[in-house]
Amino acid sequence: MADYLVIVESPAKAKTIEKYLGKKYQVKASMGHVRDLPKSQMGVDFEHNFEPKYITIRGKGPVLKELKQAAKKAKKSLSRS
Repeated sequence: MADYLVIVESPAKAKTIEKYLGKKYQVKASMGHVRDLPKSQMGVDFEHNFEPKYITIRGKGPVLKELKQAAKKAKKSLSRS
């Protein structure tokens, strides 16, 4: 099992990075963005220091579930785009 988890957007990028990092790192792909600002309402809360309001993109549930499980198993998680 890998000590560290690195999350990137594309599967090709994940394979390449995993080759460079070695066995201590597990690199997973999120297959693009998993969250977005809502289209039906204002995506930023002006009254609370411009806090963004994110929603999960439809169809990304299985990917998020897999990433969460991998993050629980890793000692430390890193997310890069």
